[in-house]
Amino acid sequence: MINVVCGIIYKGDRIFIARRKAGKSMAGKWEFPGGKVERGESEEMALKRELLEELGMLVTVKNKLGSNVHAYKDFKINLVAYKCDFVNASFKLTDHDRFEWVTPKELLNYDLTAADIPLVELFV
Repeated sequence: MINVVCGIIYKGDRIFIARRKAGKSMAGKWEFPGGKVERGESEEMALKRELLEELGMLVTVKNKLGSNVHAYKDFKINLVAYKCDFVNASFKLTDHDRFEWVTPKELLNYDLTAADIPLVELFV
C-alpha cells in the first residue's frame, strides 16, 4: 500500500482543487493536491514538500481531517487529508493543467479522483 497525503487547502471559505494533466495517471480528474510520503518523512513534511514541488505553493498545515483507503486497478493507497491554510504560491503546474478555488458544495460538481470523493464528506 502506498501512503499518500493531500491538502484540503483553504483561502477564506474556498478550497483549492487541481486537475491532473494529460499524460498523468487519472488525467482530467480533479484532486486535492499532495503526494507520496517518502521514507523518513512525516506526513506533514511530505505534504509541504509535494505542494511546493508540484504547485510552488506554501501552506500552513493545520490538522488531520481523516483518511481513506482506496484500491485502484493496479495499486492501493492510504490517502490522508490535512486541513491547510493557503499562504502563497507561484502556481507552477507540473502535474496539473488547471486549478480552481471552490466552495465545499461546488466540489460535488467536479469529476474528482475516486480516492478523493469520500474525503468530501468530511466537510460538505
